[in-house]
Amino acid sequence: MSQTALAEKSGVSRRMLVAIEAGEKNVSLTTLDRVAEALDVAFSDLIQAPDVRDHSRINELAWAGTIPGSKAVLLAKANASREVELWEWRLEPGEHYPSEPDADGWSEQFYVFEGCLTLMVGDVPHRIAAGEFFMFASNQPHSYRNEGPVAVRFVRNVVI
Repeated sequence: MSQTALAEKSGVSRRMLVAIEAGEKNVSLTTLDRVAEALDVAFSDLIQAPDVRDHSRINELAWAGTIPGSKAVLLAKANASREVELWEWRLEPGEHYPSEPDADGWSEQFYVFEGCLTLMVGDVPHRIAAGEFFMFASNQPHSYRNEGPVAVRFVRNVVI
């Protein structure tokens, strides 16, 4: 598709499209959404590096503010057939939460803000430190543990 055709279909000016391609503009997320929709691709596919092995893990800077440190990073994506639940969790030191396997097709996504979460998937431990994220198919036995000396705070998405 030509830049002119994309500009017409997306409602984004050709000048802006040229600047985006050249990496010269810090474009709004809404503008990128409009470009992705016009190209008939997912927003995540538009910003993700083309050579990644796991297409569910994105971890790409999608927006940077004018004040240093302001940013939006798209960490991951998952297909949902019904809904996504967003949870805030806090586990004190020594706390353990056992979970039953979910239905086939369900998955969970974690992002740890403070501390270190030990996620047991079956018998395999995954330690997720502050600033890290993890995703897995939750149709298997799993549990959440805080084996550290400080509280663990994390966000959990359940993708149904």
